[in-house]
Amino acid sequence: MKRLTTLALLAGMLSAPALHSEEPGSGAAAPLSFPQLNDAADSEPGDEPPAASPEEGASPAAPATAGDAAATAPAPVMPDLPPPVSGTAAPEVIPVAPVWGGDLNLAQMGMPDGIILSGGQRQGGVSFTLPADQVVIHSQLSLAVRVSPEMASRNATLQLMLNGQPLGTLPLGADGEDVSHYQLDIPPALMVSSNNLSVKINDGDTLQCQRDIHDTSRVTVLPTSHFSWESQQLNISDDLSHFPRPFFDSMQMTPADIALAYGAKPSADVFSAAALISSWLGIQADYRGIAFSALRDRLPERHGIVIGHPGEQVGGMMLPETDKPLLRIIANPANPAYKLLLIVGKNDTALRMAAWRLTRGNFAPQTATLDVEPQTIPVGKAYDAPRWITTDRPVKLSELLRKDQSPTVSGVWHEPLRIAFRAAPDLYLWDGETIPLQVGYRFPSESWINEDKSLLSVTLNGTFLNNLPMNKQGPLEKVWRYLGGDARQERFTIPLAPYLIYGDNQLSMYFNVVPKDDVPCSVLLNNNIKSRITDDSWIDLSKTRHFSLLPNLSYFVGASFPFSRLADYSQTTLLLPADPSETQVATLLNLAARSGNATGTALANNRVVLGMPTGGGICSRCVNVTCWRSPLSISRPLTRACWPTHPTAR
Repeated sequence: MKRLTTLALLAGMLSAPALHSEEPGSGAAAPLSFPQLNDAADSEPGDEPPAASPEEGASPAAPATAGDAAATAPAPVMPDLPPPVSGTAAPEVIPVAPVWGGDLNLAQMGMPDGIILSGGQRQGGVSFTLPADQVVIHSQLSLAVRVSPEMASRNATLQLMLNGQPLGTLPLGADGEDVSHYQLDIPPALMVSSNNLSVKINDGDTLQCQRDIHDTSRVTVLPTSHFSWESQQLNISDDLSHFPRPFFDSMQMTPADIALAYGAKPSADVFSAAALISSWLGIQADYRGIAFSALRDRLPERHGIVIGHPGEQVGGMMLPETDKPLLRIIANPANPAYKLLLIVGKNDTALRMAAWRLTRGNFAPQTATLDVEPQTIPVGKAYDAPRWITTDRPVKLSELLRKDQSPTVSGVWHEPLRIAFRAAPDLYLWDGETIPLQVGYRFPSESWINEDKSLLSVTLNGTFLNNLPMNKQGPLEKVWRYLGGDARQERFTIPLAPYLIYGDNQLSMYFNVVPKDDVPCSVLLNNNIKSRITDDSWIDLSKTRHFSLLPNLSYFVGASFPFSRLADYSQTTLLLPADPSETQVATLLNLAARSGNATGTALANNRVVLGMPTGGGICSRCVNVTCWRSPLSISRPLTRACWPTHPTAR
């Protein structure tokens, strides 16, 4: 049976068609030639074996079979392919996804003192964001860590985590230096739009937490520690609904740079619309900062804004013809990966309406072009800046908190609660009058807290105000507390001297919760411990008056005052030379952005005049006049005033 099977297999092999011995037909493609990578690659020229003739390479004759007939049949003739289309021209510019470099340190993340770990506070961290339209392709973390001698003597390490993923563990004080420097490569996939860097001390020699408030063991991640990265720019669609992206991204924590282009012979209405837009972008930039560059008859190399009249040439590009104010986003002719925002209008009214509509937002998705309909721009009132604290009623501290802030803090060790607010710089009080600040607060109601030593520390603009105790301090209250009664103090009013209030202010409050000596570590490390500032906390500026001696350059530097008295500049004229340079125009835009940032109001009703007017007609419209003649620095404007003797008196 085994022999029969073997004979059957042999017969099948003999009857199978030969797959490798036939020569290719005349219609077959020419054989491909590949370089020899083994012994033939090392052979000398002329050592190759001679090519076999067709007769020598042919297979011996075999009886004709059905399989042979099929194999030797002529190959089917394939139809000719159509010729390539030559009418479509290749694009002149191929979009290139640009690669950007970035750098962000702890100070820019909102940690001006760095991350400080001391006493029982073994862990800390910081959150930061990156632009949403960029993908990180390479990143690195550079750390500068200062370790106290007491901590260096221990067998301690610093554990690093990014977005919940471990980055590594660093030895503390192993090199014997006061400040140690480390560099870590970060996997690009870990760097996303919203990030959190956390650090934790692993102390192998000290198993119990530190309760001594005078303990000098400290680790400080210095504010110069920074992330650096390279990212690739994503090409987003031409869509006005993305504005202010891609020109400005609110996720960006570093200063923004924006280019603004105009024609070779600009008129005053172009600069007026540019000042409106730059002031609004200054509001969006907020703490980050923003800088403008002016381009005369040149297109930006990256993202940029172009302002002009219909049919005007800007850097070789003609603005579209239109009868209505126009907003349009197009690809940058220099590199389609970047975008240009076109703001087109035939006169001052049209350009102002287009710029004003841009700042209102609420564009429908997938809107690349918008014809702006006529609209009314409101005129502001004196001291109506939304970022200035109101003076007609007491203001709750909860109203001054940012959206991402909470009046409640967690844990024994925590960051101070910082409340920032701005005020008009010309607030005035008679001698002996003060500004009341009422602080309502609550400590945790835990039995392990040392109520005699726990305090709420309050400072304003770096000036110490008071240490508010946990309990009332009167003799009757102490007796009542001794008898078991509740003597908690939950409210206190601090009188503020008028000179303590600046144009830009920061109120800081820290709950110094002191535990008793016998408290276990598990209690101290519990983040469910809550301390909070209650809703009955307020500051009252209703007794102040607006009065000041002008001119005062410090008011201008801090709050663009007195021009920002009417924050929309409805009573201010901006003077530029008859033929302003790019530096002078950039100075105007940067100062407009600073004014918008200080007040929270765009310069919707500003007026720009080129050259010095004659006949005194300029004061028929305005109370304040600002002139720019020096291109050296934005901190050296020349101000001329035609205001009344007491312009800010109320």
